[in-house]
Amino acid sequence: MSQVAVLLKEASKLDRLDRVELISSLLEDFDPNPHYVSDEEAIRRLDDLTSGKVEGLSEEEFWKACGRS
Repeated sequence: MSQVAVLLKEASKLDRLDRVELISSLLEDFDPNPHYVSDEEAIRRLDDLTSGKVEGLSEEEFWKACGRS
């Protein structure tokens, strides 16, 4: 089993807030000036998406919104 697979297996055991914190921390390594979003806001946004309150973007729409169409 690769090291990444082991890490993913262990990370899947974390509760929701800890997984969000882990993801945020990993993403910060890619951008020295990340846009901060609190754990609570991230969970609210996920809940809004999964409940159908808001509709997600297609991948094409996402990249276009990022200016990379």
